[in-house]
Amino acid sequence: MNMSLSIWLVILGSLSNLQFFQHPKPKVIKAEFIFEEAPFKACHASTIVELEDGKIMSAWFGGTNEGAADVKIWSSVRDEKSWSKPKVIATGKENGKPSPCWNPVLFMTKAGLLMLFYKVGPNPRAWWGEMKTSKDNGKTWSEAVRLPAGFYGPIKNKPIQMENGEILYGSSTESLDEKTWNIHVEKSNSEGTDFKKIKIDNGVYGVIQPSILKYDDGSLQLLCRSRQNVIVSTWSKDNGATWQPLKALDLPNPNSGTDAVSLANGKQLLVYNPLTAGKNWWEGRSVLKLASSDNGIDWKDIYKLEEHQKGEYSYPAIIQSSDGHVHITYTSERKKIKYIKLTL
Repeated sequence: MNMSLSIWLVILGSLSNLQFFQHPKPKVIKAEFIFEEAPFKACHASTIVELEDGKIMSAWFGGTNEGAADVKIWSSVRDEKSWSKPKVIATGKENGKPSPCWNPVLFMTKAGLLMLFYKVGPNPRAWWGEMKTSKDNGKTWSEAVRLPAGFYGPIKNKPIQMENGEILYGSSTESLDEKTWNIHVEKSNSEGTDFKKIKIDNGVYGVIQPSILKYDDGSLQLLCRSRQNVIVSTWSKDNGATWQPLKALDLPNPNSGTDAVSLANGKQLLVYNPLTAGKNWWEGRSVLKLASSDNGIDWKDIYKLEEHQKGEYSYPAIIQSSDGHVHITYTSERKKIKYIKLTL
């Protein structure tokens, strides 16, 4: 064997081991609905978290329909056998009267404090943020605390906790005239108090509901839902203090919620609807896919969660549990919450 051929074989062998040539191959362990029957007609916007005892908790909003005064935050916990019966964990009030709840987000801090963030109000242009905490894995909850004026906490997707204990939340606002969507980042201490706001120049994009990804080099990335039929991204190289100009990724999206997670091995996963918007708001949400990336820019679809001619399968939430499994929840036809457990 000549020297040139030997060198090339070594190079090719090294390249075959690099992560960016490899994508996870998901295998479904469980695929089920969290409930078959429930005391509400419609549900949406699920969230999911691993509890300290290894169980999985999910929450969502449910009621007559989105925006109805009877919409509350419901939750369920899965043990080794099944999901518990859904129960109410938060309600909304305005001027002493029931007010709809929206977009719950569950998050477990490194110290074992379980947080529940959600919104209360007539619509996303006029809602406000509220928070509850639990020190016993969601068995009991504190009284609701309204967040400071102008702060909303995580709008849809889970926050991340930094090495210094601070928590970063992907947040966003919608103007009263419904013409302007803007993302920003909020920061609190480890107990969910002392909030600060980090502004982001949104440029030409109308974006909301960012997910936060973290990379081995310390970089942070936001992935956002947009009005431009594409997923939009921005990066921070200084722990979220400043953010680069927004750029569109090569990922179509029908103005529908997404979620993403950074895996323990450094890879990134994204759950999204890969279609474009139709005439009606629900069109384009009939297909739901899981994608993988090493660099946050180049994404490859690795699994189809749902594929239908019509219907709504949307607003996913995704986490990786301490045992390495990936857990996903999402809305199924506004009637049920679907749960998927994967091994990679």
